[in-house]
Amino acid sequence: MLLDFDPAVVGVSSQPFWLFWTAAKGRPVSHVPDYFARRDDGTAMVIDCRPAERRGPRDVVKFEATAAACAEVGWEFRLVGAPDPVVVRNVRWLAGYRHPRHRMEPAASRLREVFAEPLPLMDGAAAAGEPLAVLPVLFHLLWSHELAVDVSVPLHGGSLVSPGAGR
Repeated sequence: MLLDFDPAVVGVSSQPFWLFWTAAKGRPVSHVPDYFARRDDGTAMVIDCRPAERRGPRDVVKFEATAAACAEVGWEFRLVGAPDPVVVRNVRWLAGYRHPRHRMEPAASRLREVFAEPLPLMDGAAAAGEPLAVLPVLFHLLWSHELAVDVSVPLHGGSLVSPGAGR
C-alpha cells in the first residue's frame, strides 16, 4: 500500500522471483524477496520487509545475498522494518479513496483552487462546498498527490493541505 501511494512507483509485484544459491558446505539456499517496484524513471527496487528484532542469522545471510544479486543487475535493495503506524493509518484511510470514482467534477477543480495556498483540511472542504460531498473528492486528491498533506502526523480536520506534485 505504501508503494502504491508513492507517486514515483509505477509498478509493484509481490514475491516477484526466487533466488537460489549454494552456501558454504554445499547446502542449497533460496529466498523470495517481498516486493519488486519499478519507478517512473525506469529504475528498480527490491524490498524485503522484516522488523530488526526478527532478523535471525540465516535471514541476514539471505538479505545480504539478495542485496548482492540486486547490485549485479543495477537494482536498489532495501531491507525495511515495520512502517510507522501513523503513516500506515493515514495511507490506509486515503487508499479507501484511490478509485477514480471519487474524482468528481466540479468538486475536484474547486478543491484544487481552494487549496492553492495551504489551508486546514476542514476549512478548505467547507470553502469548496458541502463537506460531506467534497471530502471523498478531497481524500482522492490527497491519494493521487494532486493535493498534499503530511501523512507522518495523524490526519485530522486541522491538517494543513497544500498543492501537491500531481500524478
